[in-house]
Amino acid sequence: MLDWIVIGGGIQGTTMAHFLVRMRKVPIEKLAIVDPHEAPLENWHSCTEKIDMPFLRSPSVHHLDVEPFSLQKFVSKNRSLTKQDFYGRYKRPSLYAFSEHCGHLIRDSNLLQAWHKGRVVSLSRKKKYWMVITEEGKKLEGLNVVLAIGVSEQTYWPEWAKLLKNKDAQSVGHIFDSSFSLNKSQEITIIGGGISAAHLAIKLSKQGRSVHLITRHPFRIVDFDSDPAWLGPKNQLMFREEASYQKRRAFITDARHRGSMPRDIYIKLIEQTRKNNLTISKDEIQEANIKDKKIILYGKTAQYETETIVLATGFSSSLPGKEWLTPLINKENLQCSDCGYPIVSSSLQWSNNLYVVGALAELEIGPISRNISGARQAAEQIVKSL
Repeated sequence: MLDWIVIGGGIQGTTMAHFLVRMRKVPIEKLAIVDPHEAPLENWHSCTEKIDMPFLRSPSVHHLDVEPFSLQKFVSKNRSLTKQDFYGRYKRPSLYAFSEHCGHLIRDSNLLQAWHKGRVVSLSRKKKYWMVITEEGKKLEGLNVVLAIGVSEQTYWPEWAKLLKNKDAQSVGHIFDSSFSLNKSQEITIIGGGISAAHLAIKLSKQGRSVHLITRHPFRIVDFDSDPAWLGPKNQLMFREEASYQKRRAFITDARHRGSMPRDIYIKLIEQTRKNNLTISKDEIQEANIKDKKIILYGKTAQYETETIVLATGFSSSLPGKEWLTPLINKENLQCSDCGYPIVSSSLQWSNNLYVVGALAELEIGPISRNISGARQAAEQIVKSL
């Protein structure tokens, strides 16, 4: 019998597991982390590599460790890292420094010993413990469970792109779909207007490919993906004092700067347009067809021709894991808001000994819940309640 089972081994789950071990709430042999990937943060590493992200958007105090300045101290002591691994006034860490720090924490907490590769298909209560069953038939029993699943497998596809994929699956893909890889085509159209689309456009145009970025809105230039005030007590107290979960959802929607990017990325994007490998159009695609082995895109204002389409359109906001969470919700009468997301306690308990972090905790944590800062805050709240 395990003491804790963490379902999900991304940023949220790895942070939670590290906090539990580091704060001595569980010995490593009594902890399990269940995730379909080979190792902690594998999907994170894959996504950031695909878009060639040099620096994180978040500041250096946002990381997976307990102590706020852990990352800065790690960089100062590591000979392969320098002050150049922090960018700008917020000391945004380089992806390399952040990843090296994550690897250090994973080794320090010995999290690989707790790793169980598998995709969860069932979670159920068995008297005084929880039973987790994976797609491979593995069964794990634990006294406490943390749901650390996110929306990373729920990539958003516009309707016209779905229809195009049915005609020719090789011509269109979402950059964050695990099954998608860019072919060798030299003519690529990226659909999207946020930071991921910008990073990808910069990367591909630097490779000498002909890149066309189509965004349906003007570029939104902001430092972070939500106002920093949401990190502090003022906004958070106001948020938690709001009794209506519909209004809490509205706060979250309004606070997030979806489809945005910091100014330095915008400047790099514009620089690439001057080198003639990148063009940018403001338009909204309505339809797509294939003609003479070319893709014809029909926008509201113009028509475009390309070889390959890459979607950088983000993720669907529907409840993650609903295939196996819905039966659990119904059987245990778990509280949900109208949006389908959990209503939880201040200690992030959805039910006795069942906790949530990340996207599933956002009606309690607020707009930062899916971010690295939200991961640390959720882990702190759960650990302090034990």
